[in-house]
Amino acid sequence: MSATLPHAHGGPPATAVLRAQAADFRVDEILGFEPSGAGEHAFVLVEKTDANTEWVARQLADATGVAPLAVGFAGLKDRHAVTRQAFTVQLPGRADPDWQALAIDGVRVLSATRHDRKLKRGAHRGNRFRIRLREVRGERVAIEARLDAIRARGVPNYFGEQRFGRDGRNIALAESLFAGRRMPRAQRGFALSAARSEIFNTLLATRVADASWDRALEGEVCMLDGSHAVFGPEPIDSELAGRLAAFDIHPTGPMWGAGELRSMALVRQLELAAAAANEGLARGLERAGLSQERRALRLRVAGMQHEWEAVDCLVLEFQLAAGAFATAVLRELCGWNAPA
Repeated sequence: MSATLPHAHGGPPATAVLRAQAADFRVDEILGFEPSGAGEHAFVLVEKTDANTEWVARQLADATGVAPLAVGFAGLKDRHAVTRQAFTVQLPGRADPDWQALAIDGVRVLSATRHDRKLKRGAHRGNRFRIRLREVRGERVAIEARLDAIRARGVPNYFGEQRFGRDGRNIALAESLFAGRRMPRAQRGFALSAARSEIFNTLLATRVADASWDRALEGEVCMLDGSHAVFGPEPIDSELAGRLAAFDIHPTGPMWGAGELRSMALVRQLELAAAAANEGLARGLERAGLSQERRALRLRVAGMQHEWEAVDCLVLEFQLAAGAFATAVLRELCGWNAPA
């Protein structure tokens, strides 16, 4: 995530070391439903350490002798972490293998049952994080005040650096794609996602800079908390402002594609300016056939708790909706380095 993106709560009051060990960054997937208990799919809950989600999916396919497309998962999880998430493996007419006997580096099967359908991207409700920050430098009073602000107002819903690849290479990939380069489906998906995310972050940075990221402007399109349902624009009145203050709804920005923006008035002007600042990406997304969609500008940080394990070691726990990045929360609290 670019260090130049503006902060909502002022500059971070601390510095820290992040991911000194894989166990310092724990993620638990929250599906919001239970497996059906019957069906042609094995529903496998795994704990993975320092392992990429797509790599684990390929290993499960190889180990069970199925095509990669027969393995499903709800979301990509952090690689340099300990994460728990579910996979489905389609095994029609076949008995389950001995899941505990699978030898996949960094992967431990926690449970397995049956399910009636393949897990698809975005099927989960969110993720629960437990993050340990080491070598924390900063005044504790200021750090705890910042945590209170994050609890009270949330944070800008920026896309994190994972979306853009190492050194932002996925943007260059998108530019190559739009220039006519052919690429595999998965690589093309990374490129398109990065292009959309860049335009969204540009718009959100503008809204953070003018302090409108968590309030409605003229022509606003709002999204219901916990869903992708949108409504508006509607007149800005006390009821709308109250719903925003209560985290019932959030202002939104564009996930760029073909078609008319739903926003109007001032909001549309700001969104068109963000697209114009990334004209090549915007036109490429339109030609690629993606449609205009919306994403919340504000990220609610639910269940935020913290504990000082030592004078310079802070542990955070919080829950985020699917598609949100923990780094969007951390950047409002601290600048960080990874260990050498």
